[in-house]
Amino acid sequence: MSNATVSVSIPRLTERGRVTQARVVLSEWTKFVSLRSTRWSLGVGSLLTIAFPILFAVVTASRWSHMSAGDRAGRHPLDIALAGVNVAQLAIAVLGVLVITGEYSTGMIRSSLIAVPKRLPVLWAKLAVFGTVSFVLMIPLVLIAFFASQAILSRHHILQISFGDPGVARSLLGGALFVTLVGIFALGIGSIVRSTAGGIATFAGVFFVLPPLMNVLPTNWNNAISKYLPSDAGRQLFSLHHGAHSLSPLGGGLLMLGYCAVAVAVAAVLLVHRDT
Repeated sequence: MSNATVSVSIPRLTERGRVTQARVVLSEWTKFVSLRSTRWSLGVGSLLTIAFPILFAVVTASRWSHMSAGDRAGRHPLDIALAGVNVAQLAIAVLGVLVITGEYSTGMIRSSLIAVPKRLPVLWAKLAVFGTVSFVLMIPLVLIAFFASQAILSRHHILQISFGDPGVARSLLGGALFVTLVGIFALGIGSIVRSTAGGIATFAGVFFVLPPLMNVLPTNWNNAISKYLPSDAGRQLFSLHHGAHSLSPLGGGLLMLGYCAVAVAVAAVLLVHRDT
């Protein structure tokens, strides 16, 4: 018997494309907008950002005459306007985790990294797309929440504040920035653990479980440590007034940015050196 040799002719590609960061961003944008989880998470986050301030404003306006002086003192109109930010962060954080862990769960991450062998451009593109969409979406939402809550509270002069009042514009912009940074931090955590459940659980532990646990410490320890936690530091971005045991808006914002940078840096190192 003789061995037959089969010759296969592979046609040459008529067009050749280079892997550029812009093309990777476009690819990640296509994946981002085509996922059902994106629409659900952004929709829930948008609803919570607006619905909670409106609800709190309606309750405050209807019960204002029956409130005690202490209760009235605790109802600052800016706190009412930004009440939705505190709950919307969870929806945006879940989306941040899903942006990266969704590909690991389906195995699509292999295709992404084969197409982009250097790997890091994929992470940068995900961060750029997610961060831009989150921030651009949150800005009009917090403004709508502010003006809607102010309209509901209009019959109570003491609850009226202007967008031009000192610190108000900064707080509203800070609320949008806070939610965006929370989502970026969650994306970094998701890239590190590569598990949707693990990423969400880790984020929830850092932001919602760890702060209350600080209350078991002596008061002076709690005051000294809690202000450096990501949740407390980040909230200074949209807090109008700051206590003696809290950071300034700039200090808290920079610290929150530092937490995001550390999470992303660890994720980048692991993405390059770890098998998919």
